[in-house]
Amino acid sequence: LADPALDPAYRALCLKLPTEEEIATAISDAGGVPDPDAIHSAREALATEIARTHQSALEAAYQGSAQAGAFSPDADSAGKRSLRLAALGLLNHIDGGAHAAALYASANNMTERAAALAALIAAGKGDAEVQAFYNEFKDVRLVIDMWFMLQPLNTDPAQAVAVARRLADHPDFDWKNPNRFRALIGGLSANHAAFHAADGSGYDFLADWLLNMDPLNPQIAARMSSAFDSWRKYDAARQDKARAALDRILAA
Repeated sequence: LADPALDPAYRALCLKLPTEEEIATAISDAGGVPDPDAIHSAREALATEIARTHQSALEAAYQGSAQAGAFSPDADSAGKRSLRLAALGLLNHIDGGAHAAALYASANNMTERAAALAALIAAGKGDAEVQAFYNEFKDVRLVIDMWFMLQPLNTDPAQAVAVARRLADHPDFDWKNPNRFRALIGGLSANHAAFHAADGSGYDFLADWLLNMDPLNPQIAARMSSAFDSWRKYDAARQDKARAALDRILAA
């Protein structure tokens, strides 16, 4: 992190923790039964401890990777952005979203703006920024696809299914559009602890929407159903709820 002789993109990669899905797979492969809630809590605690221990180095990396002037897609600039956003993701665990709010207000490119928005959502903040982002880009289809994805993906797992359900009622959720469907449904499915919620609400949400999509576009429904592939890894109670959702799909 603190070695300026190393490539910024490499330093950014070294800061990334394994995903919750990767941790669950490792536990399962070792013969254990992964607990999505425990995995989420442990990963968040580790990120927080890293941020506290290395706050000054993370702050230096974040500030030192800022780039003045117009956006450039070249590899060096992209590497610096990657390092800055990796540092932001860790600092976000201890600053209450302060860096993210400042970056959202100052960013001159979509990469940083979207990352700042994701960090604000993860911090439980950013309602005003979420609405402002929608207002600014509501006529840009691909950007609004991302808006639908970022919210369930980054929301605390305890609230993510409710957020996904609320977004499914949004006037711009044109679920018959495959990209819009994938954005929202895939965003929740990728929030590991939310999708594998102990009450089965994540499984039920996905099953409901697969059943809606299947008569119209069975290919998209089949592709999105792969989120269920790992259901046998988990505890008996989660397996029962996943099986109930799968049986409901099978019956249709």
